[in-house]
Amino acid sequence: MELETIKNEARAVFSEFIDKSGIKKGKILVVGCSTSEVLGHNPGTFSSEEVAVAIYSAVKPLLDEKGIWLAAQCCEHLNRAIVVERAAVSDAEPVCVIPQVKAGGSFATVCYRSFSEPIVIEEIKADCGIDIGCTLIGMHLKKVAVPLRLENHYIGKALITSAFTRPKYIGGSRAVYKQ
Repeated sequence: MELETIKNEARAVFSEFIDKSGIKKGKILVVGCSTSEVLGHNPGTFSSEEVAVAIYSAVKPLLDEKGIWLAAQCCEHLNRAIVVERAAVSDAEPVCVIPQVKAGGSFATVCYRSFSEPIVIEEIKADCGIDIGCTLIGMHLKKVAVPLRLENHYIGKALITSAFTRPKYIGGSRAVYKQ
């Protein structure tokens, strides 16, 4: 698969998501990414650092321009830990691990190497998320997750799912939810 095509598809997915989700400056976007799935293989069987670099280089400038923090979900070998910039989660307690292509995943590894001050944390409650290849990011989203269907729903051969979050509605029939 052509890396330029992957970049263009990633840029289209993230641009559409930013436009439709209403994500604001300072919020955290969690991304799960199976580069194996992007290339049409089963998860964890064909990890590609080149594909991860292509996706990262396409989407990080978009997020930086909007002031959105990127959090990368590691694979199950690292219990789906999160790579994130320390400044995004200043009170979080880091764990001691450095993601690798075969233990953490290609995308998380590229993020760890590319961030200015990366840390790895066990969990996060992100404001929204994009899942590239059905990596199951739901455990890292705030409640209540609201699925967001995108017109651009593939990067390579990987299916894209995404969600934003909203606060819980509480209080029953007499409660008021809008100002």
